Amino acid sequence: MGKRLLVVAHVPSDNTLRLRDAVVAGARSDEVEGVETVALTPFEAGPADVLAADGVILGTTENLGYMSGALKDFFDRSYYSVIEQSEALPYALYIRAGHDGTGTRRAVESIATGLKWRAVQEPLICRGAWQESFVEDCRNLGLAMAAGLEAGIF
Repeated sequence: MGKRLLVVAHVPSDNTLRLRDAVVAGARSDEVEGVETVALTPFEAGPADVLAADGVILGTTENLGYMSGALKDFFDRSYYSVIEQSEALPYALYIRAGHDGTGTRRAVESIATGLKWRAVQEPLICRGAWQESFVEDCRNLGLAMAAGLEAGIF
């Protein structure tokens, strides 16, 4: 039976959509088999999606030093419905940060810690002015997460 990777990403701009699409493309790479990748916005995703997932990649913008309101809404709607059943769920995080992403990272990690989710790598923070390298970094994040799930590492 295959694994399911859930990507929950806020995509308010063309560039953030490119980042999410790169994560998904990496996860769906020909190098990985047996992992189904489901990509939803935070407004589309809910508790049932989390409970059906073997791993999660969260994507958010930095909004006033915090995660996007959309991702916060996802957590608000899902937290208590999944807290007992999703312990040790592997997750990764990427942040599109106009500044340093520190507050955003701290906010998401605080909620993930409360859920007892397990970070499988350091958050990817795409800082400052737009760089094309962000796209490849996000693709690599998706590939690494899917490959780790497939191999049973996570």
